[in-house]
Amino acid sequence: MNDTDHQTDEARWQAVQQRDAVQDGQFYYAVKTTGIYCRPSCPSRRPQRENVLYFPDAADAQASGFRACLRCHPDEVGARQRVVARVQDLLDTSEPAPTLSQLGVALGLSPFHIQRSFKAAFGVSPKQYVLARRGERLKAELRSADTVTAALYDAGHASSRSLYDPATDQLGMPPGSYKRGGAGQTIRYTVAESALGPMLVAATVRGLCAVRFGEAEALVTELRAEFPAAELLEDGEALDPYLSALHAELSGRGTGLHALPGDAAGTDFQRRVWDALRGIPRGETRSYAQVAELIGQPGAVRAVARACASNPLALVVPCHRVVRKSGELSGYRWGADRKRALLDGEKSVAQRA
Repeated sequence: MNDTDHQTDEARWQAVQQRDAVQDGQFYYAVKTTGIYCRPSCPSRRPQRENVLYFPDAADAQASGFRACLRCHPDEVGARQRVVARVQDLLDTSEPAPTLSQLGVALGLSPFHIQRSFKAAFGVSPKQYVLARRGERLKAELRSADTVTAALYDAGHASSRSLYDPATDQLGMPPGSYKRGGAGQTIRYTVAESALGPMLVAATVRGLCAVRFGEAEALVTELRAEFPAAELLEDGEALDPYLSALHAELSGRGTGLHALPGDAAGTDFQRRVWDALRGIPRGETRSYAQVAELIGQPGAVRAVARACASNPLALVVPCHRVVRKSGELSGYRWGADRKRALLDGEKSVAQRA
């Protein structure tokens, strides 16, 4: 039996039992009594544990004499990953980034196949991926370049038109302001005690940009590091409407946080995931796979998990309502104990309603 270094057999078996699609491609399992190997999310009947072997890739399973399952097609996972890895490499290293048609020619595959495979893996199209990476490069260039104009060309923008176009905006604020570490931006913040410990709430004139839990001093330090040149004002009074709504939500007396305006930057895909999360009713949960289905991209389970992990607005965007397919808790940016407390409290309120 082959083994992988980063997982235990117990963790793999749990993934198989839960049909955890996040683990697809991370390992494969084979059943000695049938001679078949599958991906962890295979919908077939679960085998007896003593009959299961694990392999790091499909080639190893095949070399050991196992056949690919006709239901979950595990042999296609590795091929798709290789295609996706090649596309990612071309997008990362080519200037200008190749178009979908050019990718098709380079790989000898149809643009449709490339688009579908890449989007299933990353949750975004190749074009959206390029925009996001360009946005990251722009942030880096803005911090070091002498002018915004120099930064935009160094980051791969062909002109200032694409830089300021809302459809390609990845900053959440004017480029000049970001270059100055948030200079020209006024962010009001406060750290208040809550049922889950210290809670930092911060907002621009457009709406909430942060709701976070943790140690008070560390929360403020993190905010200052994110916007070193912004005018940060500790102003609990100005944030009282937000605080009241958040405290009401934590106590079970809230009517929802849908009306609170937000000003948190994110990619198109992240915003779609966050919007879907806000549609999960209090007292209910969804799996990552279900959220992927909700946004119309059932193959983007891992990308959904990443979007949940990068959520900047605790409670407002209820990423705590996303759990494993089995119903077990998964990771939470602000700690598993807080996630458990939130879900238990919401379930109790829903049962009393």
